[in-house]
Amino acid sequence: MRLTHQPPYVGRFAPSPTGPLHFGSLITALASYCEAKSQQGLWHVRIEDTDIPRIYPGSEAHILQCLDAFEFEIDGNILFQKERLDIYEDVLHQLKQQHAIYACQCTRKMLGSNAIYAGTCRSLNLDFAHQAIRVKVDDQPIYFDDALQGTHCSVLTQDLGDFVLKRRDGIINYQLAVVVDDYLQGITHVVRGADLLDNTQRQIWLGQVLGYPKLNYMHLPLAMNANGQKLSKQNMAQALDPKQAPLLLQQANKALHQHPLELDTPARMLKQAIQQWDHSRIPHQMTLTDQVYL
Repeated sequence: MRLTHQPPYVGRFAPSPTGPLHFGSLITALASYCEAKSQQGLWHVRIEDTDIPRIYPGSEAHILQCLDAFEFEIDGNILFQKERLDIYEDVLHQLKQQHAIYACQCTRKMLGSNAIYAGTCRSLNLDFAHQAIRVKVDDQPIYFDDALQGTHCSVLTQDLGDFVLKRRDGIINYQLAVVVDDYLQGITHVVRGADLLDNTQRQIWLGQVLGYPKLNYMHLPLAMNANGQKLSKQNMAQALDPKQAPLLLQQANKALHQHPLELDTPARMLKQAIQQWDHSRIPHQMTLTDQVYL
């Protein structure tokens, strides 16, 4: 059930357990935490684990260990998406009743390299069983103002086409799960990495179709490694060492161009970070040029 009484700011940190948390994850956690707490808001944690085949052994335990070691104060219980599959199916049923989705038999091989789906299966009225499920988009422009990255506009029919909400193998797509859970958790502000910027218009569109309130967005510049690649699980970014929590917090704070933190316990450092938090100091760009941590 969605929150009915809540503060004006509700944020979240939503890692995927496809690998251990790395320094880029910490930057997102710290920024989303300080942004929420500096406004007397709530900060939720959600484990985005619908893509069960991609879950990396031990990564969920590492996420929880890091959250504990860095002494983040989490509001409410940690939410696990893999325990909420029935909720997503109910939303798909709602969308089916609205005639907003349809079954698609197109495979990746059939689609080739074309990034814009042409709506091939829109009018075929295929049975929903064992098929991918796509949501219909239209040609209206979708605008949003990002707190760091500025104004963005997209027409989904031209830039993407109808997109998948549930895969042929039964896996709930990230786009559906994140929109539904942001709504049900009462999220008002999304702070995440700039690598997710191009998902935003899709999520805004799906939220509009479902009648959900608009959200506020802040997409953080990405931490890069020595080779100019973003720190990521795919690029074998070094896992966070919970034993180095104070030093890592200090480095993440520096990467965000905030006022310096004194080395102390993580709880005291986070309190100081909140007190002096100023998101206007974060670089308004897609990547962080300072290699603070490798």
